[in-house]
Amino acid sequence: MDPNLDNYVLEGDASMYANESGLVVPFVTRAGQEPDLTGQSEGAVRVSGVSIQHTPATKLWFGQVRNLAGYRSVPHHHGEAETGGFVLSGRARIYFGERFEDYLDMSEGDWVFVPPFMPHVECNLDRNNPLTWMTARTPENIVVNLPQVDDADLPGWADRP
Repeated sequence: MDPNLDNYVLEGDASMYANESGLVVPFVTRAGQEPDLTGQSEGAVRVSGVSIQHTPATKLWFGQVRNLAGYRSVPHHHGEAETGGFVLSGRARIYFGERFEDYLDMSEGDWVFVPPFMPHVECNLDRNNPLTWMTARTPENIVVNLPQVDDADLPGWADRP
């Protein structure tokens, strides 16, 4: 489906993205030089490829998230940010709903959209192997932690294979 281009700004000035030479050019974050100061959680390492912390970007966080075997996050949401994820490797589960009673499972090649302000718990279903995601968030990498829930309150989590 083609978007209605009338809903978008199609002309403008990109000079705010100019480099020190005054040129507007793409910005590359080289492999191995990605910042990892992204508010890490124990068991989850976030590596920023594109963000306001180290590129001219002003409305985007794009990075890789690696979860240790058996990892599960605390309940949280991402404020006003829209979040898109892609599972590079491993098996993921996202709990959601009023008491996190609902969940969706994902595996390599699956995509997910998490709406703004939606409380959820992210999990690595595999007890032995890591889970790796690519994640994009706009306007920024917002994480609002919520009160913890017991493993027993997450359907199927404690007794997963």
